[in-house]
Amino acid sequence: MVTYLDFEKRIEHLDEAIENAKATNNNKSLEKLEADLDKEVKKIYGSLNDYQKLQLARHPDRPYSLDYIRAILEDSYEIHGDRAFYDDSAIVCYIGYIDGHKTMVIGEQKGRGIKNKIKRNFGMPNPEGYRKALRCVRLAEKFDIPVLLLVDTPGAYPGIGAEERGQSEAIARNLFEFTSLRVPLISVVIGEGGSGGALAISVADRLAMMRYSVFSVISPEGCSAILWDDPKKVEVATKALKITPDDLIKHKLVDDVLNEPLTGAHRDKAGAAKAIKDYYLKSLSELRAVSVDEMLDLRYKKLISIGSFKE
Repeated sequence: MVTYLDFEKRIEHLDEAIENAKATNNNKSLEKLEADLDKEVKKIYGSLNDYQKLQLARHPDRPYSLDYIRAILEDSYEIHGDRAFYDDSAIVCYIGYIDGHKTMVIGEQKGRGIKNKIKRNFGMPNPEGYRKALRCVRLAEKFDIPVLLLVDTPGAYPGIGAEERGQSEAIARNLFEFTSLRVPLISVVIGEGGSGGALAISVADRLAMMRYSVFSVISPEGCSAILWDDPKKVEVATKALKITPDDLIKHKLVDDVLNEPLTGAHRDKAGAAKAIKDYYLKSLSELRAVSVDEMLDLRYKKLISIGSFKE
C-alpha cells in the first residue's frame, strides 16, 4: 500500500484510475491517464515548498539506513555495543563490501512498526549510540577502512538518563575525534538531520543530502513552539530555518545534493540506493587519490570555512 501525502491527492486519484484501466484492459484510457499522471507528477514535484519537502523527508515509507545497508553492502556483518554500557539500537554499524571496497557503514535507524520503533527509540540515539559509532570508526581507522555515514534522526534522545550518562559529551567527543580520523569519511543525510543528533555523524570529508532530506539545528515544531508558542507556525518555521538542500548548498554547509527519484525515495528504493552507492564510490575514488595528510588538511579547511562572521 502506497501512503499518499496531502499534496498528492490528485496523484492518488490518477493511480487508482490507472489500476482500474489495467484491470479492464482499457488501453486507450490507460495511455491518457498515464500521460496525465506524468504531467501531474512534474507539476507537483517541480514546485514543492519547504514544508512539503519536510513531509517527504519524514514519509513513513521512506527507506531507512538498514534498507540502504541491505541494498548496497555485501557480505555484511553487524557490530554491536559501545563496550561501556549497552548496545543502542538507534545507531547501527555494519562492515562489508560495496563494489569490492571494504567499508564501514554507520547509520541512524528509526524503525518500522510500534515494537521496532520502540526498540530503535524512534531513531533518537542515546550517548551509547554515539560512543558505538566512535568505537567503530576507530576500528575502521585501525584497518584503513573508509566509512559511509547515513544520517536520519529527529535529534539525540533528550531523556534524563541520556543526559546523566553524558549525551552532550558523547556528541562533542565525536565532533572532535572525527576531524582527525585518518580514513575517508563520507556522510549522507537520507531523511531528517536533526540538531546535534545529526552532527555527531556528519563531520566528514564529503557531506551530501538526498533531494528530499532536511538538515536543521532544531525541528520546525520546536522552533515554532519557542519563537511563537504556536504549533500552526510550523510551515513558517520550516521556511525560516532554511533546512532544505537547495538552501544549505547555497550557504556552503553541504557539499552535494543527491538526485533521488523525482517522486521520492520511497517510490523507487532501488534508484535511491544506487544514487547513494554511486556517490560513495565517486567520493571514495577522489579521496583515495590524495595522501592521508592532504585529505586531513582539506577536511580541516572545509570545517573551519563554515559560517561567516562580522565584527
